[in-house]
Amino acid sequence: MKPITAEKSKLGFIGIGYMGQPIARRLLESGFRVTAYDRDHGKAGELVRYGGSVAKNVSELAASSNVILSCLPSDEAVLDIYKGPDGACANMRPGSVIIDMSTVYPETSRELSRLGSERGMEVLDVTISGSVPAAEQGALTLFGGGDQECFDTAESVFRVLAGKYFYLGPSGAGATMKLVVNTLLGTGMQAIAEAVALGEKAGFDHHRLLAVLSETAVIAPAHLGKLLRATTGDYSPQFPLRLMNKDFGLILYLAATVGARMPATEAAFEVNARQSEHGPEQDFSAVILQMEKQAHLRMEKST
Repeated sequence: MKPITAEKSKLGFIGIGYMGQPIARRLLESGFRVTAYDRDHGKAGELVRYGGSVAKNVSELAASSNVILSCLPSDEAVLDIYKGPDGACANMRPGSVIIDMSTVYPETSRELSRLGSERGMEVLDVTISGSVPAAEQGALTLFGGGDQECFDTAESVFRVLAGKYFYLGPSGAGATMKLVVNTLLGTGMQAIAEAVALGEKAGFDHHRLLAVLSETAVIAPAHLGKLLRATTGDYSPQFPLRLMNKDFGLILYLAATVGARMPATEAAFEVNARQSEHGPEQDFSAVILQMEKQAHLRMEKST
């Protein structure tokens, strides 16, 4: 199996969203030839100034690429892009490689792998841990599932995007690891939101409280930037609340399938869902606002 290289490979990228855009841009800036497709053609068009090309549809992109990367918002979107006569799998050449970076249920990754295998293609599920700034800096962490030899041939791509990347096992392993990691991401943010609400209820100033918390060893790097932005009331989406909500659903479905009890995750999902019901799109750190609101309502009821 030949290595994927900037000189000889033609990359297609499907899904130019919050994470897809900076990932595709880094590949272009590193010398890879990239053709992009997004249902919002304007998003794909933004890559032209970095040297990218834009495909009119999925079949056109697939026919001109020997490697396709995708970063899509849901299981349904992934299968819709790859399945059917107009889908990517039907229009790629045998021997091509698919690298799906979407956060999906592991069985969806395995279904995509079976679909690719039927047409003589290799499929990797290589999921992403990290924020938009990490994607811009090439400092993501990646978790890979699929054939290990194929994973090794794609290292030139991974080195551009990530500070660390890990092969976890057969198809679905990358998707599974992402759900394990996002369990900590989501429940950790909920724990921070509760701590902030507790500190404010006990009389601490909001800004001083967040500033001091951000200097403690108990705040994970993934949450540190969220605290700093929350200090200024900035909950604009880097990792949208709706995507964390979707991931919580996948996590709890996997937990039910394998028989794992997750009471903290269930509670965090409930608060996340409640905040998701209100207002414009926000970052998943906006659960801080929900816990502050709940603390305020309790105070009103007690007076």
